[in-house]
Amino acid sequence: MFRKAHLLFTLLCAGSTSAITVIMSLFYLHVSEKNLHENNFRSFQNDISTIAASLEQSTSISIQWLARIETQNSYTIFVTDNGSPFLYNSLRNHNDLLSQSLLEESLNIYDSTFEVERLTSTGNAYSGIWHFEYEFSSHSTGDTYYASRINIEKNHSISQIVILCSIASLRETILRQRILFTLIDFSAVLALSAFSWFFTGKLIKPLQENHQKQMQFVAAASHELRTPLSVILASNECCQSASPAERHGFSQTIRKEGKRMNHLIDDMLTLAHSGMNRFLIERKPTEPDTLCLNAYEAFEPLCKQKNITLSLRLPEAPLARCFCDPNRIAQVLSILLHNAISYTPEGGQICLALSYHKERRASFKISVTDTGIGISDDEKKHIFDRFYRAEKSRSTKGHFGLGLAIAYEIVTAHHGKISVHDNPSGGSVFIVILPG
Repeated sequence: MFRKAHLLFTLLCAGSTSAITVIMSLFYLHVSEKNLHENNFRSFQNDISTIAASLEQSTSISIQWLARIETQNSYTIFVTDNGSPFLYNSLRNHNDLLSQSLLEESLNIYDSTFEVERLTSTGNAYSGIWHFEYEFSSHSTGDTYYASRINIEKNHSISQIVILCSIASLRETILRQRILFTLIDFSAVLALSAFSWFFTGKLIKPLQENHQKQMQFVAAASHELRTPLSVILASNECCQSASPAERHGFSQTIRKEGKRMNHLIDDMLTLAHSGMNRFLIERKPTEPDTLCLNAYEAFEPLCKQKNITLSLRLPEAPLARCFCDPNRIAQVLSILLHNAISYTPEGGQICLALSYHKERRASFKISVTDTGIGISDDEKKHIFDRFYRAEKSRSTKGHFGLGLAIAYEIVTAHHGKISVHDNPSGGSVFIVILPG
């Protein structure tokens, strides 16, 4: 289930981010190609303007000058003088069929498409010197060209120059750019896919762990429920054939195991309400020292039965009231003291202490210190997990591994903190910090 969800989340994340990346890169590529095309055509126009200015200032057209212009800029130049081909055409091998076909195509496209536009922009067709640049695709060569038509009228003589520039180099530049963008997009998609797999894996991991803990919790709860239920059923069967005195003993056993089941179900409901944000906290001004004193008095008899010394340390100065839920905090103290008694051997010591701190933010500190068996470092990391269950708590009758999880939820609901540390004398120290 989680593997499929991981794959689907990865596809969703990688697909959406990759689509955005590809769309943005295609948009940028389109803008870049458009700018390249416009800049290239503008550069061609500037060259033609320079050439036209030179022609206007000169009295004659030099073959050497035309050859230099053609060679330097990779242009193809055709010149006619009063409608007759100029000698330059034959010198540069521009009279072959392909060149003539290319020339005729450029002139026909100009006459059919751009003549009106040229007249609109330059006025009379034969007034001094004028030039017009345009782009066309040649059917004879299969290439695209920039073309310029320059007309020069001097001394009742009309010369016409047609300059053609292939944009093959521009197409090669655009092709290289497209290949580069394709490689970049492909690499980006691979990188985003890898990142999405890693990122969604991180997101799903807590869900997997929580699901696994829930399954472990259900298994453990089922085990604990099955045990008292089996005892209850067995005792009930024995009652049918037992004497009145024996029935009383079996009834006591049934009552005791029923209470254990009820306690476990209450703990499970408490955690369930916490998970559904229905954990009710009724805060009111409370005397924390009174809560600690009540807890001490409630557990002192049990400690005496187990030959454990229970002590209480309270500040001598009067304390401010703590804005908390007294019943819930009393529940936390009960859980911590019950845990300490369960894991402290006979002759051990337990100390319940309360202090008040005013540094930065006022807070109350409640600690339960025992000289019991202690908690390993590995268990400290999970001791407050909602569904964590230490092995030794399983072996202790009456403990279901839920008490500390409930204590954690209660303290967290009060915006406080709960932690566990090692007691230098052996055992553990549970510390609860509540806002003042």
